[in-house]
Amino acid sequence: MSKGSFQYISTRGQADRVGFDDVLLDGLARDGGLYVPEVWPSWSSETLALWKDLPYAALAARTCAPFMAGSVVADDIAVLAKAAYDTFDDPTIAPLHDLGDGLYLQELFHGPTLAFKDYALQLVGHLFDAVLTARGERITVVGATSGDTGPAGIAACAGCAAIDIFMLHPKDRTSVVQRRQMTTVADSNVFNIAVEGTFDDCQDLVKTLFADLTLRDRVNLSAVNSINWARVLGQIVYYVHAGLQLGAPGRPVSFSVPTGNFGNIFAGYGAAQCGLPVDQLIVGSNANDILTRFFRDNAMEIRGVTPTLSPSMDIQVSSNFERLLFDLLDRDGAAVDEMIRSFRTGGRLLLDRNRWQCATRLFSGASLDDAGTIAVMRDVHEKTGRQIDPHTAVGLAAARACREGGAPVVVLCTAHPAKFPDAVEKATGRRPLLPLHLANLYDREERYVILPNDATALTDYIYANARAAGAAA
Repeated sequence: MSKGSFQYISTRGQADRVGFDDVLLDGLARDGGLYVPEVWPSWSSETLALWKDLPYAALAARTCAPFMAGSVVADDIAVLAKAAYDTFDDPTIAPLHDLGDGLYLQELFHGPTLAFKDYALQLVGHLFDAVLTARGERITVVGATSGDTGPAGIAACAGCAAIDIFMLHPKDRTSVVQRRQMTTVADSNVFNIAVEGTFDDCQDLVKTLFADLTLRDRVNLSAVNSINWARVLGQIVYYVHAGLQLGAPGRPVSFSVPTGNFGNIFAGYGAAQCGLPVDQLIVGSNANDILTRFFRDNAMEIRGVTPTLSPSMDIQVSSNFERLLFDLLDRDGAAVDEMIRSFRTGGRLLLDRNRWQCATRLFSGASLDDAGTIAVMRDVHEKTGRQIDPHTAVGLAAARACREGGAPVVVLCTAHPAKFPDAVEKATGRRPLLPLHLANLYDREERYVILPNDATALTDYIYANARAAGAAA
């Protein structure tokens, strides 16, 4: 590791400290934990003020630079960020729209797959390519998706000579648009897998693969899910961008985030840790409200997954919550490991009251059922003429329910309405159209395999198809 490199540690406390490039390519720490910065960078008010008028790509480069110190591509981040966002279809990349009453929508669907995941994964794809080229290596990316990570991860990796990507989605539990955005990609390095189970099953399969050190080393396993720290880093940028547009560092800003796996809102927490003045972080949940129940009642308890109109949040085990838990437990890796193991076996996580109250100083949450989701979508359309997707409706309802004080609240608009046409049409009476580059999506040939919820079957499939496995044999 070069002198002055930025270091990362595992939330479980047993893995070696590593630099950015290893975090990027490894994805999950070898002790099963998630990588987090050893210390958070600090942005002064003066620094934030200087960033206010930067174009989005330049802001991304400034935001990411301290986290990448010591990387083999650290000097290239400005070029890589520009390449990542050049293809987005709005010149401001993440535009804000005033809804009145101190509420704003931040549109995060102007990338190639029409979802917020593009904002991190387009950058991660360029980082993968650059670091792998510099190191002369090949990786096998494995990911799980509830609907949006899959298309965005595939779009970032498709056609890359040094990457094979295997994406797991829960069979029949994504929208048709989400599924087809994955399964109609024809590049030979893309492998789509429909798992007979839930998203949580898919996520557990990915973690099982990473725990298999033989497989991990033989195929150079990596991740595009938000278990990969680089994903979270790429998402921090749009929090900074919105905050600066609404008066930071001179005044605080709040954010309301439709949240399933906790990665998106943890990026907001990361921005706050670095110095962005954040007043509230509001969790929006659908009927699968495990996070809302925790922040409301200090009761994180696993229940069955309920299919909803907002399928990307149909989750009961929020992987990125472990990163917040690490800080709440005073960065004690052994304590985190014990609590997570107990949670996965007993289905319940309970913090002592002081630590829970520490979390609720910044975080709050509210949930919304499908009927309420339709009502919010209809209300927004009637009042503004704007169509929003079901996840954004959940975030907007949570903002209205939980906001306190006078800080403006940014609702993250996480997906284009055309990704969920049936729900949007039901709410507004109008079917949203896909953008031109996806207009023939329903006519494209699909290509995927169906596998049982079984780690052995998945491992065999990866060994049979990953080019890195053949090279290592």
